[in-house]
Amino acid sequence: MNLHEYQAKSLLKQYGLPTPIGAVAGDAASAVEVAKNINSNAFVVKAQIHAGGRGKAGGVKLVKSIAEVETTAKALLGKHLITYQNAPDGQMVNQVLIEETLPIARELYLSMLVDRTLERVVVVASSAGGMDIEEIATAHPERILEEVCDPLNGLVDFQARNLAFKLDLAGEQIGAFTKLLKGLYKLFKENDLSLLEINPLIVTNDGKLIALDCKMSVDDNALYRQKALAEQRDWGQEDAKEAVAHEAGLNYIALNGNIGCMVNGAGLAMATMDLIKLHGGMPANFLDVGGGASAETVTKAFKIILADGNVKAILVNIFGGIMRCDIIAEGIIAAVKEVGMTIPVVVRLEGTNVDLGKQMLRESGLNIISAENLTDAAKQAVKAVS
Repeated sequence: MNLHEYQAKSLLKQYGLPTPIGAVAGDAASAVEVAKNINSNAFVVKAQIHAGGRGKAGGVKLVKSIAEVETTAKALLGKHLITYQNAPDGQMVNQVLIEETLPIARELYLSMLVDRTLERVVVVASSAGGMDIEEIATAHPERILEEVCDPLNGLVDFQARNLAFKLDLAGEQIGAFTKLLKGLYKLFKENDLSLLEINPLIVTNDGKLIALDCKMSVDDNALYRQKALAEQRDWGQEDAKEAVAHEAGLNYIALNGNIGCMVNGAGLAMATMDLIKLHGGMPANFLDVGGGASAETVTKAFKIILADGNVKAILVNIFGGIMRCDIIAEGIIAAVKEVGMTIPVVVRLEGTNVDLGKQMLRESGLNIISAENLTDAAKQAVKAVS
């Protein structure tokens, strides 16, 4: 789950970590009031969406008067901001963050993330802040610094100082950086984050360290114990189909293909998408309906898949272990009738009562293609959209 920048900075402030003075606004009049409360001659107006590349897309504006704050807020609010991360449709800007401007001497990069291979939290830092860190990592890997945190000891002082020295910080900045980094680690652990990124972490002209921009992602699997953060989730920033699937208790991720996938089991779903690709097709989604797929669940899943106008065929791949194949077939037939399916549906069943299930599908009189095996199902689905 992603947090907006203003939400992430609010969390930073709760931990006593330095951020610019500012506040969020949902309309131009509120933006003006926020600017009036900031003792500054210039302001930054930042569109609040869940995507990177806002600056290059015109979503971050430096303005020099309160009148310009109002004009910029009006130009951004209620519009779709398209960046390289959310193209082609973009995301709606419902809020803007107005902040003071600060004198910048240097820009650094700082992040924390979970390294799945190491099974550790890793701190990543670079002197090349404010830039595309992926490009820096490719072109100048020596500028990417890392410290691996021990699960028991956490981030210790010497690791923070080591990074500070390599970032050419000096004097009081070393102590300030150490305090900042340990505070960030505490925040990361206590809030079950999967990513915390500050880009840039600036050094002001008077030597202070301030998080000028911040991105945070919370581990979805931990939201049950992070209720305050879960309540801040902005469903308007996420794919509408994914929001509906979440409410229905289904695991759905939208993709860019034209073959809808309905599968029980995450591993089987991945294998299904791989086979579609192998045979020249493009999956339109990942959708795991779980082990006990009922007629109601299948119906909801069909409706979510069909909400994607790009879908030209659906591949259903169900292993009947917990649920018998004849019961699953009955559910698929009922769901196809209820939804009023007009596109081909390819079904691969395996498990208990599989022959009876396949017979029911063949005799249904509906536009359902019963596949012999998974490879056949993938080929049939690709053929249906060709």
